[in-house]
Amino acid sequence: KEWLSKGHGEYREIPSERDFFQEVKESKNVVCHFYRDTTFRCQIMDKHLAVLAKKHVETKFLKLNAEKSPFLCERLRIKVIPTLALVKDGKTQDYIVGFTDLGNTDDFTTETLEWRLGCADIINYR
Repeated sequence: KEWLSKGHGEYREIPSERDFFQEVKESKNVVCHFYRDTTFRCQIMDKHLAVLAKKHVETKFLKLNAEKSPFLCERLRIKVIPTLALVKDGKTQDYIVGFTDLGNTDDFTTETLEWRLGCADIINYR
């Protein structure tokens, strides 16, 4: 219940960099997708993250427009879109950059992404 009140269980966009800091402060595990509207692969990532957000309520799933967050992208050294920042206890622990870790293909499965997030210990994965 507490997780749901903090926005867990859904995949949603946050409007600004300032919101990012607030969101990661209030949840132990956060996956944030840095995306661009014009990047086709971001839509592929969105589809998988929407599924995983419902399945893994223990983790908060967010997306942030990289073009509207230059400070954060520079601070987190995000150069490739899409990039997932995996944040644990307010600190960025790991990144999934592009599709390299997901088989280097556009048609990777949701399970592949789930496994990779599990490896980073950002979701409960068995």
